Amino acid sequence: MKIVTNIYYTLLLLIAGFPRVSAQATQTTNKVTGKLINERGTAVDYATISLLRSTDSTVVKGTLTNDAGVFVFNNIKPGNYIIKATNLGYAKMVSPPFVVQENKGPVIVPELKISNNVKVLTAVTVTATKPLIEQKTDRMVMNVENSILATGNTALEILQRAPGVTVDKDDNISLKGKQGVTVMINDKLTYLSAQQLATLLRSTDGSTIQSIEIISNPSAKYDAAGNSGIINIKLKKNKQNGTNGSLTAVIARGSSVRESQNLNINHKQGNLNLFGSLSHGDIPYSRTMDINRKITTNGDTNYFMQHTTMPQVYHYNNFRLGADLDISSQNTVGIVVSGNSNNERDLNYNQTKIGSSIYSVDSALNTNSEIRQTFTNFAVNLNDRFKLDTLGQTLNVDLDYSKFKNNSKANYTTYYFLSDGSLQHTPELLRNETPSDIEIHSAKADYTKPLTKTIKLETGVKFSGVKTDNDLRAEKYNGTAYINDTTRSNRFVYTEKISAGYLNLNKEYKGGSVQLGVRAEYTQSNGNLIGSTPVDRSYLNFFPSLFINQTLDKKNELNFSYSRRIDRPNYGELNPFVYYLDPYTFNQGNAFLKPQYTNNFELGYVYDKTINVSLGYSHTTDVIVEIILTQGNKSFQTNLNLATQNNYNLNIYTPYTIAKWWTGNANFNGFYSGFQSNNINGGNIDNGRAGFIFKTTQTLLFGTFKGEVMFDYRSAMNYGIYQMHARKNISAAVSQSFMDKKLNIKFGVDDVFNIFRNDIDSYELGNNFTIRQKGDSRIFKLTATYNFGNTKIKQREHRTGAEDENNRAGGN
Repeated sequence: MKIVTNIYYTLLLLIAGFPRVSAQATQTTNKVTGKLINERGTAVDYATISLLRSTDSTVVKGTLTNDAGVFVFNNIKPGNYIIKATNLGYAKMVSPPFVVQENKGPVIVPELKISNNVKVLTAVTVTATKPLIEQKTDRMVMNVENSILATGNTALEILQRAPGVTVDKDDNISLKGKQGVTVMINDKLTYLSAQQLATLLRSTDGSTIQSIEIISNPSAKYDAAGNSGIINIKLKKNKQNGTNGSLTAVIARGSSVRESQNLNINHKQGNLNLFGSLSHGDIPYSRTMDINRKITTNGDTNYFMQHTTMPQVYHYNNFRLGADLDISSQNTVGIVVSGNSNNERDLNYNQTKIGSSIYSVDSALNTNSEIRQTFTNFAVNLNDRFKLDTLGQTLNVDLDYSKFKNNSKANYTTYYFLSDGSLQHTPELLRNETPSDIEIHSAKADYTKPLTKTIKLETGVKFSGVKTDNDLRAEKYNGTAYINDTTRSNRFVYTEKISAGYLNLNKEYKGGSVQLGVRAEYTQSNGNLIGSTPVDRSYLNFFPSLFINQTLDKKNELNFSYSRRIDRPNYGELNPFVYYLDPYTFNQGNAFLKPQYTNNFELGYVYDKTINVSLGYSHTTDVIVEIILTQGNKSFQTNLNLATQNNYNLNIYTPYTIAKWWTGNANFNGFYSGFQSNNINGGNIDNGRAGFIFKTTQTLLFGTFKGEVMFDYRSAMNYGIYQMHARKNISAAVSQSFMDKKLNIKFGVDDVFNIFRNDIDSYELGNNFTIRQKGDSRIFKLTATYNFGNTKIKQREHRTGAEDENNRAGGN
């Protein structure tokens, strides 16, 4: 593999050094280029530049300066010209005349200087409102910062409102009816387990989010992980000159009072951009769960009727600090440091009645548990963006390091009762401590080179290493003291290394484009349960992708995409530790899980850049599915590889306008998921069921008053062995701006009618159980947001080139 890596690096360097003469030979020599600066000598980015004939001031072409202040006009006919530059907050600037001659080489206009216009600065306020949902060529974008439903909500709550996205009772995220979603934050994934990812998303304040991108079929540039696509959460960065920021405070009431605060602050001056955020929250939450099981063993039938109350309190403290520095017009370096210190207290009160019928109780048990968890994380990202020339040749480099340190302490007390309610014997006392460490290193480089006017090459390499160390220290009480429980105590160490490279070729033609790509990933993993034989794996996979876009006319577009994806077992699913709800109900990982592979196909149609219709099909082999199995009178949850899953889906999204003050959007996603596998716990699986999700949002505007109402309906559907009941939810919010829009007050209610719940049945593989679960879903929220600092002059977002790093998420 080292030889392959060296060859790839050599090819990358050769491509980066590809003689520029070949690229320039395909272009006209009649080119005009220059740079725009302000009175301080700083580059003015995204200014409007017009090329005019000097004889009659006729506009010939127009463009914008890039973030280095550089502008370029290609294919200019010989003649006499002038340059006009305009930008908000500056006076108009016109250059001296210059001449373009045939085949005399590019014309470099002397550096242009534009002056501040104080009168314009004090008189103009720029406002722009993006739609809540935007459909782009390769992704759907949910503009969170413009939605009043976002403010006061967490990232996890906002995700549940995104088109085609669902979050189940265990916080697993699905897209268009399929699990296996890769979740990224600022183009970077967090390497967290599903439980840890849910914890992070719960502690991410909605006011820090700019947008959510839904990429159902990613290109080879992205990691191959995630069979149903990528959800990319974009956090806000500096958009304004000077110093500015916002402070948000939330008070909410569900079953208990919640509160949170968030501070965002930005400073941009000259070549330096500083940004940061601090968040704090105290979030109590409660849910109840009823599990009724019918178990038949050796001809004897027993009924287990469980009722569990699960109150919890979650505290979070997050920070994110960063800086971007333009070293030159060709080079931008950046650093982002982030971390959190969170803790959670879970109380579970579980009552189980056992009888030969649902009307009789032969015995009973109560298991009470207290679980205290702490989560700390520190991460640093160093990035550098090189603009190798003015033709679009770039090289982006990212270096990442993350350290997660988590710990869980649990105490369990189980009381056993006879049928008359008397104690059967002395209570059973157990306790666990589970320290867990995750360490991540990652390095990547992405290179882009336009080969001709219509052909662009993208290539890159990435190396990542992950080590997780989980130590389960279980103890039981023997009547006098706690002693080590050798049947449960253990240590599981998992390491993984992935070496990857990709190549994309993009060809644009009149009315459309084609992109062909391939990604190679070599994986080495080792799962070591101390005292057992380690599970070693190494495998090389290739992941091709194809994207075709065709514009039929001004209002009609077609697109087709194909990609092959992989889902490696996540760290929690591989961890074979046993975690108890009570002595008859537990969870256990599976160190022998294999990766699952998916081929995704999607055909799309876009009308008038707004209405989007897509048809999709995917075929997954060795699909990883959550299963509940029975051992005697005990039921346990684990994950297994089933043979195949076939998924068909239809997605329709359309915005609409009822009146000038009343707009909305609707999203319908219909799908069918079928699962097949033989000889699972002595039985076979062959089931499938059609389902659909319908979401609609109404937005009402009356001056500075804004209202939004969202309706979400999810039909009954199947996933693996589970039959999920229909779910529905209505949320609403109103907001009002004050103090020249610096202060915004919002009042909202999630699940207005308190009807959202998770109910599940299963009758597969010898199971016969029902789960009825109701969470703390109706939440009343009052939110105040104050914007301070320079809020009058807005410029485009300044970004580094290092926001393209994406990694793989783990599991519970």
